[in-house]
Amino acid sequence: MLPLSHEIARAATRRHFFQNCGVGLGAMALGSLLAGERPAAAADDANPLRPRQPPLPARAKHVIYLHMAGSPSQLDLFDHKPALKKYDGQPCPKEYLEGKRFAFIRGVPNMLASPFSFQKHGQAGIELSELWKHLPEVIDDVAVVKSLNTEQFNHAPAQLLLHTGTSLLGGASMGAWSTYGLGSENENLPGFVVLTSGGKTPDAGKSVWGSGFLPSVYQGVQCRSPGDPVLFLSNPAGLDRAGRRETLDALAQLNQFQAESFGDAETVTRIAQYELAFRMQMAVPEVMDISREPQHILDLYGAVPGFVPESDAAADPRVAYKGGDAAFANNCLLARRLVEAGVRFVQLYDWGWDHHGVSPGEDITNTLPIKIQQIDRALTGLIKDLKQRGLLDETLIVWGGEFGRTPMAQNSPKQPFVGRDHHPYAFTMLMAGGGVRGGQTYGQTDDIGYYITENPMTVRDLQAVILGQLGLDPWKLTYPWQGLDQRLIGVEGIAKAPPELVG
Repeated sequence: MLPLSHEIARAATRRHFFQNCGVGLGAMALGSLLAGERPAAAADDANPLRPRQPPLPARAKHVIYLHMAGSPSQLDLFDHKPALKKYDGQPCPKEYLEGKRFAFIRGVPNMLASPFSFQKHGQAGIELSELWKHLPEVIDDVAVVKSLNTEQFNHAPAQLLLHTGTSLLGGASMGAWSTYGLGSENENLPGFVVLTSGGKTPDAGKSVWGSGFLPSVYQGVQCRSPGDPVLFLSNPAGLDRAGRRETLDALAQLNQFQAESFGDAETVTRIAQYELAFRMQMAVPEVMDISREPQHILDLYGAVPGFVPESDAAADPRVAYKGGDAAFANNCLLARRLVEAGVRFVQLYDWGWDHHGVSPGEDITNTLPIKIQQIDRALTGLIKDLKQRGLLDETLIVWGGEFGRTPMAQNSPKQPFVGRDHHPYAFTMLMAGGGVRGGQTYGQTDDIGYYITENPMTVRDLQAVILGQLGLDPWKLTYPWQGLDQRLIGVEGIAKAPPELVG
């Protein structure tokens, strides 16, 4: 008995054949005409991570994005507002509350001045909080962007919007878009690597470094500083490298047969991922071993080889600091080693920046200084180290959270802790290297830091700047999905890349 597919073929009439053939030939012709417009990553399915030339002049080859999950208070770190001193402790005016939505504020909160003083630094006299002890040393290389704003006021959707271009699950992350458009410079390492510290992952979970609708080969690979750098990368017990090679060859043949039979792009991706994992077994342990660094470089970052954070660090960031928390410092040093080895996009996530003032671990007065002390030296060391190696010009550094904090106190003045609620209308981010013009303050806010008054910049604008510095056109970098040309900056493509920000 013939298979059903053969029976259908035999039953087809001459008229049916030419009718379907016409459609097929039309599709083939259309495919030929559109061949030059295929996505960059689709041109070589056998090696989707191969390095590709950017379509536009590139100022940066790599990105190191340091995300402070929970969102640091711009009013206590960068955006000095002396006027808040005058209103400190007074009820917030109605115009700042009516028609607004807050995550936790209820009723009429009191205004809250920063408990910290500010000083001017660098040639441009950029104001920084007294909490920064090391950052002033490199402030002439840093652009302080005070005019970011977002559409979201809760952590998970705000993080998703910032990193994937949509506040809903399923979007492709910024690092995935970058490797989709440019590939990776090192065939033995992932194009997109993720490092975490602070004891927790972001509220939006691992979706913030996922590939979404893009092929999964472009998703971020999470590495660890202590223990095996990548989980499940080592050979199983009883299997040596030669045996694993034979196993992968057999799997590749089976997957190739499936790809040719069904045309599923994810099958090709699976083959590429198996091969990359095999090559990573040799390359990853070497690049992740910071003990190879000289002592003066370890001291520059405050890094400690083999450091393992204390188990209860997630509950209270003060605990981790008492133990000499070097997790963030180690990750900054690893980020430099990774971009030096050719990794395209490195994402650092540090948890512990959600200072609502409802517990000892969320107190601005006591805990924010600890968090700054944990990252200040390492962030400054990263900029210095990249600069002395000639890598800062080709590496774009971005630092910040998913939104800002309110000029009002969240909690009752009778409570012993000080904190601020989520604030989407204005927040600050730092950018350095990769063609960004350092030593400048971009954008301004009003007297109390509530609204932006000069050079507003949306999350999509930030995404456009990052892709543009890599030589990618944020409006033309698309992927067809659900009937739309998807973009990191949104299908509408409403974004701008401020020319004043870049050199």
